[in-house]
Amino acid sequence: MPAFHSFIPDRDGWKTLHEEICFSGPYLQVQSVTVTSPTRSAPFNWTVCHRKAAVVVAARTTEGKFILVRQERVPIRATIWELPAGQIDHATEQDAGAIRATGLRELREESGYELMPGGEVVSLGHFFPSCGFTDEHSHLLLVHPVAPGPSGPALDANEMITECRAFSSEELKAMVASGEICDANTLAAFARLTAMDILSGRTIL
Repeated sequence: MPAFHSFIPDRDGWKTLHEEICFSGPYLQVQSVTVTSPTRSAPFNWTVCHRKAAVVVAARTTEGKFILVRQERVPIRATIWELPAGQIDHATEQDAGAIRATGLRELREESGYELMPGGEVVSLGHFFPSCGFTDEHSHLLLVHPVAPGPSGPALDANEMITECRAFSSEELKAMVASGEICDANTLAAFARLTAMDILSGRTIL
């Protein structure tokens, strides 16, 4: 099947009967599919958007602060605070090395920060940003400690990042509570960090 990845197979009770590509571009593919499911034996139609897997980076400094970038987002006509993130270029999204390399690249390019010598890159699992219409999945990484690199950021031509700052855990929590942070990647990372007691500092990795 032409797709951006092979992460989502037909699981037990699911069967793909027909699929048709409606649109295909470098970052997005739209398919019309006919499937049956564990609770629906009669075939039904669905529109699915395929996107490359992404990596979201929760980068923490030696002071315990997290790096956020403020980025323009065309679909919502707004500039918002986010964790650095980006898509995995090649169809090797389940390879731990590709996930790590993508995370460190996006961190360096978007924020100018780099992993310090002897630092760690810890997988926090993955999540689905909007599984009602897309199979896109984002891998979460904790990268620590980090510090500004010698070269600074190197933004992609299609990106417009206006600011980069380090926020304390309490500041990050307040921004989530107030709704100032509103993108799914950062909210998902915040939830995972909180659930694992990493944000509080009680879990030492």
